[in-house]
Amino acid sequence: MCIWFSKLYLPINVVRIDERTGNVFFLAGEENIIEIYSDGKWRYVGWVSLTLKQ
Repeated sequence: MCIWFSKLYLPINVVRIDERTGNVFFLAGEENIIEIYSDGKWRYVGWVSLTLKQ
């Protein structure tokens, strides 16, 4: 997955492992969230809109 996003010139900004399930989440670019399950399957969670409150 990381190679695929790199080919699209999207940086991998955040990688997080859920210690309860063993799933890996990563944020590619500014909006794309991918979840990789412990069995190697993955899903596109979607995009997130980050807004900062002042």
